[in-house]
Amino acid sequence: MTAASPEIYVCITCRRAGGLEQNTQQPPGVQLAAATARAAEGLPVTVRTVRCLANCSRGASAAIRCNGSWTYVFGGLDADCGPALVVGAQLLARAGDGIMPWRERPDVLKKSIVARIPPLGFLEPDALEDAR
Repeated sequence: MTAASPEIYVCITCRRAGGLEQNTQQPPGVQLAAATARAAEGLPVTVRTVRCLANCSRGASAAIRCNGSWTYVFGGLDADCGPALVVGAQLLARAGDGIMPWRERPDVLKKSIVARIPPLGFLEPDALEDAR
């Protein structure tokens, strides 16, 4: 179902929840973006920075997407999570159904998930019927 290489979007404006960093330290989102880019070097994974993922209460945040797949948003991350994001992106790219396999995910991606967003054009016609 998925096509093209996966993309990881890392919020570079993210701060730690409940605290300010010292002026001499890079914001956690910048640190996470750099660590993720290092982990993705030489792999078919694109790392992009964004100014806000609107998940400020659970920063640092990142999202993983791949054409035709669900998009995953994660929060409460730090620079040590960069390699896990790359593993997650690779899992998503290989997923025939567009869903990142739960059992194969690094533990940090199981614990830090904020949302799973359906791909454009997704239809689940029986969802309302099943809910009744």
